[in-house]
Amino acid sequence: MKGPLPRSPTASPFRLLVFDWDGTLMDSIAAIAACTRVALQDAGFPDPPDATIRRAIGMSLRDSAELFFPGGSESHFQALVERYRHHWLATYKDAPALFTGAAATLAELGARGHLLAVATAKGRRGLVRELECTGLHSLLHSSRTVDECPPKPHPGMLLELMAELGAQPEQTLMIGDTSYDLEMANNAGVAAVGVLSGSHDVEDLERQRPLALLASVADLPRWLDGR
Repeated sequence: MKGPLPRSPTASPFRLLVFDWDGTLMDSIAAIAACTRVALQDAGFPDPPDATIRRAIGMSLRDSAELFFPGGSESHFQALVERYRHHWLATYKDAPALFTGAAATLAELGARGHLLAVATAKGRRGLVRELECTGLHSLLHSSRTVDECPPKPHPGMLLELMAELGAQPEQTLMIGDTSYDLEMANNAGVAAVGVLSGSHDVEDLERQRPLALLASVADLPRWLDGR
Protein backbone atom coordinates (compact mmCIF):
# COMPACT_ATOMS: atom_id res chain seq x y z
CA MET A 1 0.00 0.00 0.00
CA LYS A 2 1.39 3.40 -0.90
CA GLY A 3 1.75 6.42 1.38
CA PRO A 4 -0.90 7.87 3.69
CA LEU A 5 -4.49 7.26 2.72
CA PRO A 6 -6.31 10.27 1.25
CA ARG A 7 -9.29 11.88 2.93
CA SER A 8 -12.76 10.79 1.91
CA PRO A 9 -14.01 12.59 -1.22
CA THR A 10 -16.85 15.03 -0.73
CA ALA A 11 -18.44 14.85 -4.19
CA SER A 12 -19.36 11.16 -3.99
CA PRO A 13 -20.66 8.76 -1.31
CA PHE A 14 -18.05 6.23 -2.46
CA ARG A 15 -14.70 6.39 -0.68
CA LEU A 16 -13.26 3.17 -2.16
CA LEU A 17 -13.42 2.42 -5.90
CA VAL A 18 -12.48 -1.16 -6.82
CA PHE A 19 -11.79 -1.91 -10.49
CA ASP A 20 -11.67 -5.16 -12.37
CA TRP A 21 -8.61 -5.35 -14.62
CA ASP A 22 -9.16 -7.22 -17.92
CA GLY A 23 -11.97 -5.71 -19.97
CA THR A 24 -12.39 -2.80 -17.55
CA LEU A 25 -9.04 -1.01 -17.41
CA MET A 26 -7.13 -3.23 -19.85
CA ASP A 27 -8.17 -3.82 -23.46
CA SER A 28 -7.27 -7.50 -23.30
CA ILE A 29 -10.40 -9.48 -24.15
CA ALA A 30 -9.37 -10.34 -27.72
CA ALA A 31 -5.94 -11.55 -26.58
CA ILE A 32 -7.43 -13.61 -23.73
CA ALA A 33 -9.97 -15.21 -26.07
CA ALA A 34 -7.30 -16.09 -28.65
CA CYS A 35 -4.99 -17.53 -26.00
CA THR A 36 -7.84 -19.55 -24.51
CA ARG A 37 -8.71 -21.10 -27.87
CA VAL A 38 -5.11 -22.18 -28.52
CA ALA A 39 -4.81 -23.59 -25.00
CA LEU A 40 -8.07 -25.54 -25.41
CA GLN A 41 -6.75 -27.10 -28.60
CA ASP A 42 -3.45 -28.05 -26.94
CA ALA A 43 -5.23 -29.63 -23.97
CA GLY A 44 -7.58 -31.65 -26.17
CA PHE A 45 -10.79 -29.85 -25.24
CA PRO A 46 -13.72 -29.51 -27.67
CA ASP A 47 -13.67 -26.29 -29.70
CA PRO A 48 -16.33 -24.03 -28.10
CA PRO A 49 -18.19 -21.12 -29.71
CA ASP A 50 -16.68 -17.66 -29.32
CA ALA A 51 -19.55 -16.67 -27.02
CA THR A 52 -18.66 -19.46 -24.58
CA ILE A 53 -15.03 -18.37 -24.44
CA ARG A 54 -15.96 -14.74 -23.89
CA ARG A 55 -18.43 -15.67 -21.16
CA ALA A 56 -15.68 -17.50 -19.28
CA ILE A 57 -13.44 -14.43 -19.15
CA GLY A 58 -13.43 -13.09 -15.62
CA MET A 59 -13.55 -16.52 -14.02
CA SER A 60 -10.47 -18.24 -12.66
CA LEU A 61 -8.69 -20.45 -15.21
CA ARG A 62 -9.61 -23.52 -13.19
CA ASP A 63 -13.31 -22.63 -13.07
CA SER A 64 -13.42 -21.77 -16.76
CA ALA A 65 -11.98 -25.21 -17.57
CA GLU A 66 -15.01 -26.84 -16.01
CA LEU A 67 -17.29 -24.56 -18.03
CA PHE A 68 -15.63 -25.79 -21.24
CA PHE A 69 -15.70 -29.47 -20.28
CA PRO A 70 -18.19 -30.23 -17.46
CA GLY A 71 -17.30 -33.37 -15.56
CA GLY A 72 -13.74 -33.53 -16.88
CA SER A 73 -10.85 -34.82 -14.82
CA GLU A 74 -8.70 -32.61 -12.64
CA SER A 75 -5.63 -33.52 -14.68
CA HIS A 76 -7.48 -32.39 -17.82
CA PHE A 77 -8.34 -29.07 -16.19
CA GLN A 78 -4.78 -28.51 -15.00
CA ALA A 79 -3.49 -29.21 -18.50
CA LEU A 80 -5.61 -26.34 -19.80
CA VAL A 81 -4.29 -24.02 -17.10
CA GLU A 82 -0.70 -24.96 -17.93
CA ARG A 83 -1.14 -24.50 -21.68
CA TYR A 84 -2.89 -21.17 -21.23
CA ARG A 85 -0.04 -19.84 -19.11
CA HIS A 86 2.50 -21.12 -21.62
CA HIS A 87 0.86 -19.44 -24.60
CA TRP A 88 0.13 -16.22 -22.72
CA LEU A 89 3.77 -15.74 -21.76
CA ALA A 90 5.09 -16.89 -25.12
CA THR A 91 2.74 -15.02 -27.44
CA TYR A 92 0.02 -12.83 -25.94
CA LYS A 93 1.33 -11.08 -22.82
CA ASP A 94 2.42 -7.93 -24.67
CA ALA A 95 -0.71 -7.58 -26.81
CA PRO A 96 -3.08 -5.85 -24.34
CA ALA A 97 -2.99 -2.12 -23.66
CA LEU A 98 -4.92 0.20 -21.38
CA PHE A 99 -8.23 1.45 -22.68
CA THR A 100 -8.13 5.04 -23.87
CA GLY A 101 -8.61 7.32 -20.90
CA ALA A 102 -8.14 4.62 -18.24
CA ALA A 103 -4.92 6.01 -16.77
CA ALA A 104 -6.22 9.59 -16.81
CA THR A 105 -9.44 8.45 -15.14
CA LEU A 106 -7.60 6.78 -12.27
CA ALA A 107 -5.33 9.80 -11.86
CA GLU A 108 -8.34 12.13 -11.70
CA LEU A 109 -10.20 9.95 -9.22
CA GLY A 110 -7.14 9.61 -7.03
CA ALA A 111 -6.68 13.39 -7.05
CA ARG A 112 -10.27 13.75 -5.89
CA GLY A 113 -9.40 11.71 -2.79
CA HIS A 114 -10.84 8.29 -3.66
CA LEU A 115 -9.10 5.14 -2.57
CA LEU A 116 -8.36 3.04 -5.67
CA ALA A 117 -7.95 -0.74 -5.81
CA VAL A 118 -8.03 -3.65 -8.27
CA ALA A 119 -9.78 -7.01 -7.85
CA THR A 120 -8.91 -9.41 -10.65
CA ALA A 121 -9.03 -13.01 -11.80
CA LYS A 122 -5.40 -12.59 -12.93
CA GLY A 123 -2.61 -14.12 -10.92
CA ARG A 124 -0.37 -11.89 -8.82
CA ARG A 125 2.67 -12.22 -11.06
CA GLY A 126 0.71 -11.25 -14.17
CA LEU A 127 -0.93 -8.28 -12.47
CA VAL A 128 2.37 -6.96 -11.11
CA ARG A 129 3.94 -7.16 -14.55
CA GLU A 130 1.07 -5.29 -16.20
CA LEU A 131 0.89 -2.68 -13.46
CA GLU A 132 4.56 -1.96 -13.97
CA CYS A 133 4.21 -1.86 -17.76
CA THR A 134 1.27 0.54 -17.62
CA GLY A 135 2.55 2.66 -14.74
CA LEU A 136 -0.70 2.25 -12.80
CA HIS A 137 0.98 0.74 -9.73
CA SER A 138 1.64 4.23 -8.36
CA LEU A 139 -2.07 5.14 -8.52
CA LEU A 140 -3.43 2.16 -6.58
CA HIS A 141 -3.69 1.73 -2.83
CA SER A 142 -4.11 -2.04 -2.93
CA SER A 143 -5.13 -5.02 -5.06
CA ARG A 144 -6.30 -8.60 -4.76
CA THR A 145 -5.84 -11.44 -7.26
CA VAL A 146 -7.09 -14.99 -7.57
CA ASP A 147 -3.82 -16.12 -5.97
CA GLU A 148 -4.81 -14.55 -2.65
CA CYS A 149 -8.61 -14.91 -2.59
CA PRO A 150 -11.33 -17.25 -3.85
CA PRO A 151 -12.35 -16.52 -7.45
CA LYS A 152 -15.24 -14.25 -8.36
CA PRO A 153 -18.14 -14.10 -7.62
CA HIS A 154 -17.01 -15.00 -4.08
CA PRO A 155 -16.90 -11.71 -2.10
CA GLY A 156 -13.46 -12.37 -0.57
CA MET A 157 -11.51 -9.87 -2.69
CA LEU A 158 -13.84 -7.02 -1.82
CA LEU A 159 -14.11 -7.96 1.84
CA GLU A 160 -10.33 -8.03 2.20
CA LEU A 161 -9.86 -4.72 0.37
CA MET A 162 -12.49 -2.99 2.51
CA ALA A 163 -10.89 -4.33 5.70
CA GLU A 164 -7.40 -3.28 4.63
CA LEU A 165 -8.35 0.21 3.45
CA GLY A 166 -10.90 0.99 6.15
CA ALA A 167 -13.96 1.37 3.93
CA GLN A 168 -17.49 0.31 4.79
CA PRO A 169 -19.72 -1.49 2.25
CA GLU A 170 -21.82 1.63 1.72
CA GLN A 171 -18.63 3.56 0.90
CA THR A 172 -17.43 1.05 -1.69
CA LEU A 173 -18.15 0.80 -5.43
CA MET A 174 -17.12 -2.09 -7.70
CA ILE A 175 -16.53 -1.34 -11.38
CA GLY A 176 -16.36 -4.26 -13.82
CA ASP A 177 -17.23 -5.62 -17.24
CA THR A 178 -18.55 -9.07 -16.30
CA SER A 179 -21.50 -10.42 -14.40
CA TYR A 180 -18.97 -12.10 -12.06
CA ASP A 181 -17.69 -8.66 -11.00
CA LEU A 182 -21.18 -7.39 -10.32
CA GLU A 183 -22.29 -10.59 -8.58
CA MET A 184 -19.19 -10.38 -6.36
CA ALA A 185 -20.29 -6.88 -5.40
CA ASN A 186 -23.79 -8.11 -4.56
CA ASN A 187 -22.32 -10.90 -2.46
CA ALA A 188 -20.15 -8.40 -0.57
CA GLY A 189 -23.06 -6.00 -0.01
CA VAL A 190 -21.54 -3.18 -2.06
CA ALA A 191 -22.82 -1.17 -5.03
CA ALA A 192 -21.56 -1.77 -8.56
CA VAL A 193 -21.31 -0.12 -11.95
CA GLY A 194 -20.92 -2.14 -15.14
CA VAL A 195 -18.86 -1.11 -18.15
CA LEU A 196 -19.64 -2.28 -21.68
CA SER A 197 -16.02 -2.50 -22.82
CA GLY A 198 -15.48 -6.16 -22.01
CA SER A 199 -16.74 -9.69 -22.49
CA HIS A 200 -20.32 -9.76 -21.15
CA ASP A 201 -23.34 -8.24 -22.81
CA VAL A 202 -25.91 -5.80 -21.48
CA GLU A 203 -28.42 -8.48 -20.51
CA ASP A 204 -25.88 -10.39 -18.41
CA LEU A 205 -24.85 -7.24 -16.59
CA GLU A 206 -28.38 -5.95 -16.04
CA ARG A 207 -29.35 -9.19 -14.28
CA GLN A 208 -26.97 -8.22 -11.46
CA ARG A 209 -28.76 -4.88 -10.91
CA PRO A 210 -25.84 -2.43 -11.17
CA LEU A 211 -26.40 1.23 -10.41
CA ALA A 212 -25.47 2.08 -14.00
CA LEU A 213 -23.99 0.69 -17.20
CA LEU A 214 -21.31 2.91 -18.73
CA ALA A 215 -19.71 2.72 -22.17
CA SER A 216 -16.24 2.70 -20.61
CA VAL A 217 -14.38 3.41 -17.40
CA ALA A 218 -13.57 6.88 -18.76
CA ASP A 219 -17.23 7.79 -18.14
CA LEU A 220 -16.98 7.08 -14.41
CA PRO A 221 -15.93 10.55 -13.14
CA ARG A 222 -18.88 12.25 -14.83
CA TRP A 223 -21.24 9.57 -13.53
CA LEU A 224 -19.93 10.05 -9.98
CA ASP A 225 -20.61 13.78 -10.42
CA GLY A 226 -24.21 12.99 -11.31
CA ARG A 227 -23.89 14.24 -14.88
